[in-house]
Amino acid sequence: MTPELVLEILDHAMIAIVKISLPMLLAALVVGVIISLFQALTQIQETTLTFVPKMIVLFVVIAFSMPFIGATLSGLTHELYGHITDRQ
Repeated sequence: MTPELVLEILDHAMIAIVKISLPMLLAALVVGVIISLFQALTQIQETTLTFVPKMIVLFVVIAFSMPFIGATLSGLTHELYGHITDRQ
């Protein structure tokens, strides 16, 4: 296994990680900003107000992005197995 191949595999894995985590991170960011604005405008400082909507939105986003996550991980796995069979 050459160092170039290791770097290529690492590059593809990091891109897959970013692609998989991006929908959840963006959803949490948007919900967090909206809730923070609501709390600032109404001066309600309830801690459960920040966690419960984020958890609900994250569960919904995860449920809807499961096919995308599966396809991304499947593509990465096929690529890794392709490198194993090319080597032999």
